[in-house]
Amino acid sequence: MPKPIAIPPPGFDELSVEEQIAYVQSLWDRIAATPDQVPVPEWHREVLDERLKDHVANPNAGESWDVVRDRLRGKLRPR
Repeated sequence: MPKPIAIPPPGFDELSVEEQIAYVQSLWDRIAATPDQVPVPEWHREVLDERLKDHVANPNAGESWDVVRDRLRGKLRPR
């Protein structure tokens, strides 16, 4: 059984929010560097299977990533 790790790790609370975010991102980057070791829950596979089935049944439903991205960028632009 793995040794318990202090949550948050020592010194984390002394970091600025920006530094905390960078720290967490660097942790995720380390995990993501070995995707074959990241477990995928069965319910994730079930959701993907259902979405693929929906896409095959109606391939013209939904919007392209370009359309969605542009709409989101429009919502995020300062007014």
